[in-house]
Amino acid sequence: MPALSRRRFMTLAAAGSAFASGGAGLPRKSFAAAPFAQPPLPFAETALAPVISAQTIQFHYGKHHAGYFTQLNQLAANTPYADLSLEQVVVKSAAAGDLRIFNNAAQAVNHNFYWDGLKPGGGRLPGGALADAIARDFGDVQAFKDAFVARTIGLFGSGWVWLVDDNGKLAFLEAGNADTPLVHGKRPLAVVDVWEHAYYLDYQNRRADHVRAVVDSLMNWDVVRDRLTA
Repeated sequence: MPALSRRRFMTLAAAGSAFASGGAGLPRKSFAAAPFAQPPLPFAETALAPVISAQTIQFHYGKHHAGYFTQLNQLAANTPYADLSLEQVVVKSAAAGDLRIFNNAAQAVNHNFYWDGLKPGGGRLPGGALADAIARDFGDVQAFKDAFVARTIGLFGSGWVWLVDDNGKLAFLEAGNADTPLVHGKRPLAVVDVWEHAYYLDYQNRRADHVRAVVDSLMNWDVVRDRLTA
């Protein structure tokens, strides 16, 4: 990620402030400065089976997600980043082109957000303001879900597909590797992780089956609604 102009940096800084204010629906315990601590899962390791197995959770949360925090704490130690919140680290490292810091901090934040948007027995129809926004921007819930799945399985390589509030309109953001709405000035509402470690133990190369199952069965639409209306 190249260094950014001062104007772009100021945009990112403003986005970071909004992101960390709570209005963007960030997960619990995400704002403390170093040493940065991985939040606990909001459910048991076995709770998302059979869509996401306990073995996948153990590797995904226990190895990959934990590893980003370990690497970030090592990289940030004795640097100005150690005095910042996790979200500020993402914004400032993006602006400075500090790729190793950015990649680990962004992946830590992205995963925090991802886990908090899932729940056992999720996937029921969205309601309230979210349902109204979906009807306005996609026509109906099924068209919205189909679009979410299509955008996610269409992302080439590893990354994330985010549902965002883009100036009052629901939109999707395809984000490769560690990319995040935090550096694009958009408010995140929901996300699906399509790094292979998110699904390969359970689905092998069947990414589409994994994505559909997450959107239909695990997405916590109440949390998404609350993020939209916060």
